[in-house]
Amino acid sequence: MKSVLRGVRVWVVVAARNKRYGPREVARREDVQMQGQVTCEFKFAPFSCHVRRQPVQDSQEKDLSTQLLEAIRPAICLDKFPKLQVDVYVTVLENDGSALAAAITCASIAVASAGIDMYDLVIGSSAKILGERIFVDPTNSEENTCMDDDPARVGGQLTIGLLPSLNQVSELTFQGDIGFNVLSQAVQICQDTCHKLYPVVQQTLEKIVKDKHKNI
Repeated sequence: MKSVLRGVRVWVVVAARNKRYGPREVARREDVQMQGQVTCEFKFAPFSCHVRRQPVQDSQEKDLSTQLLEAIRPAICLDKFPKLQVDVYVTVLENDGSALAAAITCASIAVASAGIDMYDLVIGSSAKILGERIFVDPTNSEENTCMDDDPARVGGQLTIGLLPSLNQVSELTFQGDIGFNVLSQAVQICQDTCHKLYPVVQQTLEKIVKDKHKNI
């Protein structure tokens, strides 16, 4: 998890309210709404994976962008900036596994530190399921582990975004052949992991805020 967080860099086109930049005006008039809007772009750097990625966003990255958006949008107080838009850009510099979960957490911290009102932070966690075995926040090699030929064994992978203080799941996505009991267990384990990470993320955000005030 630590190596993943080090390998994810997040740019948010917002900043603290005393800075130059903030939520921008919606470009197209037909998209203007009384609530604020959020966009997310998830991108792997070409050198971030074992197989070199294309510089143009592919279908997987577009899908991850949608999942990232669904995870963090419910946590943002959209009614605080009507007719404006917040853009979140995530670039993965080194993919050592659980990239989406790490991106959810990093993007949440970035939005909060930029001075955008939020109901809660969003913490991401993922799990790789192989039969009855559950790997929490798997590494890249664990994510790519293939099932054996035993038809009795099933497997897949899931990622959740959790608002810990509200105990609400903002995003849950999974793929593979996963039984309900095992899936339920994996979701609970991921939720417990998010609750454990929450104080660490809060301390990180507190440090960011203190450092900003020192520079004012």
